[in-house]
Amino acid sequence: MPHISIEHYIKTTCEHTIYKKITTIGSGADNDIICEGPGVEASHAMFYLEADGFWIEPCSRRAEVYVNGKRVKKKSVVQNQDTIAIAGLTGTFSLYDDAKEPESASHKDLDDDAFHVVQKLQKLAEALGKDYTVSTLLEGIMDEVVDLVNAEKGFLVLVEDGVPRIRVARNVNRETLLDAEGMISDSIIKHVLETMEPLIISDAYSDKAFNAAASVINLRLSSIMCMPLLDRGNILGLIYVGNDNVVNLFRQNDLDMLRIFASQTSLILANAIKASDLEFRNHSLEKELAQLKFGNIIGSCYAMREIFRMVEKVAATDVTVLIEGETGTGKELIAEELHRRSRRARGPFVVINCGAIPENLLESELFGHVKGAFTGAVQTKMGRFQQANGGTLFLDEIGEMPMDLQVKLLRVLQERCVSKVGSNVSETIDIRVIAATNKHLEEEVSAGRFREDLLYRLNVITLQLPALRDREDDIILIARSLIQRYAKDLNMTPKLLSADAIQAMKQYRWPGNIRQLENRIKKGLILSEHAMIEPRDLDLDPEFLKPVLTLAEAKDDFQRRYINEILEMNNGNRTKTAQVLGVDPRTIFRHLEKEKL
Repeated sequence: MPHISIEHYIKTTCEHTIYKKITTIGSGADNDIICEGPGVEASHAMFYLEADGFWIEPCSRRAEVYVNGKRVKKKSVVQNQDTIAIAGLTGTFSLYDDAKEPESASHKDLDDDAFHVVQKLQKLAEALGKDYTVSTLLEGIMDEVVDLVNAEKGFLVLVEDGVPRIRVARNVNRETLLDAEGMISDSIIKHVLETMEPLIISDAYSDKAFNAAASVINLRLSSIMCMPLLDRGNILGLIYVGNDNVVNLFRQNDLDMLRIFASQTSLILANAIKASDLEFRNHSLEKELAQLKFGNIIGSCYAMREIFRMVEKVAATDVTVLIEGETGTGKELIAEELHRRSRRARGPFVVINCGAIPENLLESELFGHVKGAFTGAVQTKMGRFQQANGGTLFLDEIGEMPMDLQVKLLRVLQERCVSKVGSNVSETIDIRVIAATNKHLEEEVSAGRFREDLLYRLNVITLQLPALRDREDDIILIARSLIQRYAKDLNMTPKLLSADAIQAMKQYRWPGNIRQLENRIKKGLILSEHAMIEPRDLDLDPEFLKPVLTLAEAKDDFQRRYINEILEMNNGNRTKTAQVLGVDPRTIFRHLEKEKL
């Protein structure tokens, strides 16, 4: 059998058999091979059994793994007598029990029983790569088990809500058995589930431990073998095989083969159950997200519900709307929703990014031009204003518009007439204008970079979109919606967010808002190698997360920000601020002294 000999720090050498398709190594108690020592991670490395041999792979970037002195950063093949070093622990990998490769290496040279088990496992692994349902997978497992140990029949019992239930009952002809409850011993099943130890009985009717059991007496059971299915110390169920006509059918080598098969089956079964549960949760999630959607926008926090309420009120009118918010907060989605709910919904929705077009071309893009108006104007062209006639024009990043164009835009908004560049002919337009900016336009007016009269014309109604970091509950809702969308686009199975990933996403500041979240989710979905998306898949390393404050620190932080807010409201008047807050004026004075420091 393949195995690895590891020399530990206390100068003892331990032999570890590698009989599973995936064998884990690390300092954690749930690993198949437990190694302790400086530098050994809780989950350090994994051995893989694939069609072309064994491979080893580090579980993280911190995990040091060397094969023949060369560090392995990704999956690497390992061969007979290779030297494996794990954070200072040295081991030798061997494919054969005598640690020497035979003169002619072939399948016949390996232990026949072990090779037979590997063939069965390989067949199951191939089935996992195809479309399958949990029920067909379980039937396939039992058919392989019955064939493996030459049993007459086999049963797969799963523990569901603490109660053992027969999920599959198959005979040697690969047919489903009816009335399965009446074919197995409740006493034997109870014993194996309680002890979590395998059991082999040569003649149940004569066995002292079970011959008094009613089920054994009534069924006149003969040869029985029972193997628990364990996943990280938890019992999933058991495999029960038997023959009612032959005694002494099962030997120790049959039990050993079943043990090897069951260890891998437990992993396959656990993943299949998780996949089935994941599918159910995804359907439930889709229904939940549908209820929380406002058009194409997802939000349940108070700030977003207020935005939705305003959109519903404003959409039916033709008033100009100014949408403010940081880059990536979804300003264009709000603009689209205003258009979709308006009486202009059947008209065009035209978008122009005022910050993405060179200044010398922006006027032509907005208002159009006639042939020969300037070098390169080889034909007359409509502008975005004319294209939006009868619909809505969305002016994104309006704060980037040059001052001279702001004057022309103001005139168009006032007169609802537009002239192409190079033409004196005015064209009447029927449009609604929605503008958006990531700047504070009042500050831009004070700095002389934006016209005050244009600001008054634009912000008849202002919608202030919150940053993603201020929408803590919405972050996870949006992330799950994005997972569903991208999984469908990429033809992948949707994945769940781990508890650590959810916590990290809530802690992260998200400077790029929803646009940044979209990129991270897409990356995590593609690169994650597990059913769960972890923080590392989203590049949410601990150093990028905001620290968790103690309760005292949180209170101090809130008090500081709140006093500053009230001071600003009272134009810095300390006495009035103290009166409003109901504190001694000296409290405000001490606060200001701390602020200076």
